[in-house]
Amino acid sequence: MAQAKETGKPDNIIEKMVEGRMRKFKSEVTLTGQPYVKDPEQTVGELLHANEARVISFKRFELGEGVEKKQENFAEEVQAQAQSAIKS
Repeated sequence: MAQAKETGKPDNIIEKMVEGRMRKFKSEVTLTGQPYVKDPEQTVGELLHANEARVISFKRFELGEGVEKKQENFAEEVQAQAQSAIKS
């Protein structure tokens, strides 16, 4: 509210701004507020409600999480291959 009041807008507009920001935050952070992957017009919560289902537990994965990136020195790799070719 304090951040919105700094804009100098009327209180009724500030309330709507805060409500909009809270809705956006909820949709980005909560599982049930996120858009359903197969139908982005529907949230996960709406899909659950329509199918009379509920979430008991879930695990969050982030793209690339747990993937170890192999650090290689390209010059050393080329040199090793060149020496291997010379020996053959």
